[in-house]
Amino acid sequence: MTLRSAPDRLLSVLAAFDHEHPALSLTDISRRAGLTLTTAHRLVGALTDWGALERDASGVYHVGLRLWEVAALAPRGLALRQIALPYLEDLYEATHENVQMAVRDGREVVYIEWLSGRSAVGVHIRVGARWPLHATGVGLALLAHADPDSQDEYCAGPLAAFTPYTITDPARLRRVLAEVRRTGVAVSSRQVTDDALSVAAPVRGPGGTVTAAVSVVVPQSDAQIPVLIPAVRLAARGISRALGWRPPKEP
Repeated sequence: MTLRSAPDRLLSVLAAFDHEHPALSLTDISRRAGLTLTTAHRLVGALTDWGALERDASGVYHVGLRLWEVAALAPRGLALRQIALPYLEDLYEATHENVQMAVRDGREVVYIEWLSGRSAVGVHIRVGARWPLHATGVGLALLAHADPDSQDEYCAGPLAAFTPYTITDPARLRRVLAEVRRTGVAVSSRQVTDDALSVAAPVRGPGGTVTAAVSVVVPQSDAQIPVLIPAVRLAARGISRALGWRPPKEP
């Protein structure tokens, strides 16, 4: 059996928590982290003393505020959300639909902001949620502007399917990515749920590198794509400019 280092064991305790398991007993943590109860008790105690975990009156553990404070320092997290929020709010006011912003982490997108429309289509998204790049509008916008090696590796699969409309053919995915680069927007229809469509555009940093993507999600049945595209582009361009990007001058 491979011995795990102390940092590995600490990280396994934190990794035991996710969106489906935001509150865990000590026994749950021990089981999900693959640790003995004695080891879990010692590590959970250290993390609780530091503030990474908090224990409520019933003895259940939650992620602590100290960990949130540290995570807020991530440049692709809270700081980016604060810069983007005015433009995301403008996009929401223009559409009154679900507005999202995400960054890439490996083969997945991580949603760092989400504004929910009161009567908008239901989505399986919340801040911190992850989805494969190929199945979402923001993911397609990010993948289309990744380096060629990363695109080749991703297209080699596997490409998970969530509905009959999810892109699972590598050749088709490559064509879609080329179209995203050509048009500057990604349209993802019924890929995660069969009733939703998203329109996404890339957000660029100071050097022009795509660092995030913004999207609006609407009911697929009455999506007005020609109306949504300029609104999403405007929001993405506004965030990009706020981050320091300047479009190249026309020749």
